[in-house]
Amino acid sequence: MALLSNIQGVGLGLKRELIPQIQTLYGEEVIRNINFLEIAPENWINVGGKYKDQLDWFLARYPIICHGLCLSLGGLEPLNVAFIKQVKEFLRQHEIPLYTEHLSFCSDGGYLYDLLPIPFTEEAVHYVAQRIKQTQDILGQQIGIENASSYVAAPVSEMDELTFLKAVIEEADCLLHLDINNIYVNSVNFNYDPHLLLRGIPSERIVYAHVAGHYQESPNLLVDTHGENIIDPVWQLLEAAYKQFGVFPTLLERDLNIPPLTTLMAEVDKIASIQQKYSLNHG
Repeated sequence: MALLSNIQGVGLGLKRELIPQIQTLYGEEVIRNINFLEIAPENWINVGGKYKDQLDWFLARYPIICHGLCLSLGGLEPLNVAFIKQVKEFLRQHEIPLYTEHLSFCSDGGYLYDLLPIPFTEEAVHYVAQRIKQTQDILGQQIGIENASSYVAAPVSEMDELTFLKAVIEEADCLLHLDINNIYVNSVNFNYDPHLLLRGIPSERIVYAHVAGHYQESPNLLVDTHGENIIDPVWQLLEAAYKQFGVFPTLLERDLNIPPLTTLMAEVDKIASIQQKYSLNHG
């Protein structure tokens, strides 16, 4: 399993609303289970003033990893090489060990503000893998790709989601940023067994995972909003992953309807508790 030495335990996405709350409670027992933080580099590259001071404060106290939003690995336009070079300098400057992105596309003559599915075809495997390799060559390191959620089947697909994901990872020789909630969301939207897909995941590639809540639009349509509490089937899927693969770093995503940090800690603490349970089982 592809673990980074200082990225362990439970993480939390560093949203602006949470910054003063974490700073106020830093060192107190109530937030002891926040072990690392995740930021979007797009929001922090070249910041100055107050925001630079905030970034420096967190870098001095927590391991930080980067999860990107706009690289559009499946897009038709050339990769934004200038941006990737900015990310490279940002990672180097702040000694951030990991950068991950979504296995999707989000641009077509401009940014679409959504993550859209890539057709599951052999041609797309080669195309996306080449773009991942190009990104890794520029950065001088492996990146992690995140399995994406989707709501309509990608056109002209020739293989299932797991086969496509594994083929891209193998050809690109990259890491896997495993999103547990996205597996569950897609399983409902496309009527498959999420535990069956999970069992096929290449565990040696997992670098860390996301868990999150989602919105139920209808019985057969879930939307990956990161704006609700995590539901029992997603918790069960996380436990199944730990049971099968062993414990890996896991981060709570919350992007909308963000409650006070002390409320959010209930889910952070639950992840920590499940990790402890399966660490003991594998000990």
